[in-house]
Amino acid sequence: MYIIFFGPPGVGKGTQAKILSKNFQIPHISTGDMLREAVAKKTELGLKAKSIMDQGMLVPDDLMIEIVRETLSSEKCSKGFILDGFPRNIEQAEELDSLFTELHLTNIIIILMELDEDEIIRRLSNRRNCSNCGSLFNLLADNINNECPNCKSIGTIYQRDDDKEEVIRKRLSIYKESTFPLKKYYQNNSHLIIINGSGEIEKVSVEIAAALENSKK
Repeated sequence: MYIIFFGPPGVGKGTQAKILSKNFQIPHISTGDMLREAVAKKTELGLKAKSIMDQGMLVPDDLMIEIVRETLSSEKCSKGFILDGFPRNIEQAEELDSLFTELHLTNIIIILMELDEDEIIRRLSNRRNCSNCGSLFNLLADNINNECPNCKSIGTIYQRDDDKEEVIRKRLSIYKESTFPLKKYYQNNSHLIIINGSGEIEKVSVEIAAALENSKK
């Protein structure tokens, strides 16, 4: 099974992708994972990407699609994959479609998760991290004060800059401008499943599973 997940930040696509990965025994691959793996393995592409990232720049589309090609062509993706975080714009989607043709991959399923903007801001602005162990928490669900429930460190709970409201709004603005147009693109070119991400994790997971089952009919 070949699946692409996309949607705004905070919608829960990473969480749902991990659940599907476990259920279908296929890898969940994020853009960050691909870059980190290529850099760690010191592949030619990985070294090029590291040089660019070390300068604080974004990896260009042509290099990113080559890293995607390298990953999707690997043995670990031979039985399927869940691609999360790529493509991010129409140009990348067109390149990815060409890559799928090249790799003879068909029946790609696209899952778009949607969520009200106010709820996204509420979710993300309540996220907290532990600077000691790296654990991620959410004040909406986790009862934490100044102590990390995981490593018991005191004074290590903090809010990342990415989770501050002004930054979230900027991220959403970029998403609406660059990535949201993929909805129309995939409605015209692929089998698009639209999922409301407002429910509990288990409920959304059941809806995705049912939609995938219906897509086989």
